[in-house]
Amino acid sequence: MDRLDAMRLFVRLVETGSFTAVARAEGMGQPAVSKQIGALERYLGAQLLARTSRQVSVTEAGQTFYASAKALLDDFDVAESSVGERQQSPRGLIRLSTSPAHGRLCITPLLPEFFRRYPKVEIQMGVSERHVDMIGDGIDLAVRHGRMQDSSMIARKLCDSPFVLVASRGYLAAHAAPERFDDLDSHDCVVFAHGRERRPWLFGSGNDAVAYLPRGPFMTGDAEQIRAAILSGLGVAQVPAWVVAPEIATGEVQVLLPQIPCESIPTFLVHPAGRRVPMRVKLLMDYLHAAFAPTA
Repeated sequence: MDRLDAMRLFVRLVETGSFTAVARAEGMGQPAVSKQIGALERYLGAQLLARTSRQVSVTEAGQTFYASAKALLDDFDVAESSVGERQQSPRGLIRLSTSPAHGRLCITPLLPEFFRRYPKVEIQMGVSERHVDMIGDGIDLAVRHGRMQDSSMIARKLCDSPFVLVASRGYLAAHAAPERFDDLDSHDCVVFAHGRERRPWLFGSGNDAVAYLPRGPFMTGDAEQIRAAILSGLGVAQVPAWVVAPEIATGEVQVLLPQIPCESIPTFLVHPAGRRVPMRVKLLMDYLHAAFAPTA
């Protein structure tokens, strides 16, 4: 048994949750993968996986070993990528986390060119409206919006994300567009909310910032549903401009009260501190940073 190869198979298995997927990706039979994992368990004297006829789950010992194995393999990849062919041809899996809407609208459309440049790199994208446990879940890189408060993460600013107040052309055909801030009281609002806690709309910045608490018949904590509600004509909404950028460009969605600027929040690429960053992850960070750079 090559312990390094067995560790790679185990890490890939934890990340995919499927013997079949690992076997297909590695170009080997599923029994061979199972044999390697079994040999690794015997060598360690611990059960890493709990297998049933329907699923594979990771034991507590397996979770502990996964974290150490992932860090060790990342360090090995860093050493490999610093010399020889690996400098020009990085390979391996990147586990990327972002929000569903941002991933679909802003990240995924950029990936074809990245894969053209680096055909041996794979990306597994996980999506969630909430911040994931990057270390516990083995995430290499995450896109996060808003002020950074987690000192255990290293952040690289990707861009600023300005908010806009918008409504669809269909909604405005039936409702007069607001001309003043106070006019919002007479409009249906599409509300971003966690549970019963509604997110206020912020206008201006610094000491001049004004908060408005929207009210309306539709509330959700999912940006994809906010976008769908805007396009369906359910009301006025304040969202990051990228949520409806294509529709603003075509006129299907219109920006309201442009004379009153909305808030703008920073967007960051983050990765765990104290962990060496593999070359493939650095390349993805550089690629996304360049892609989001403002054009002259």
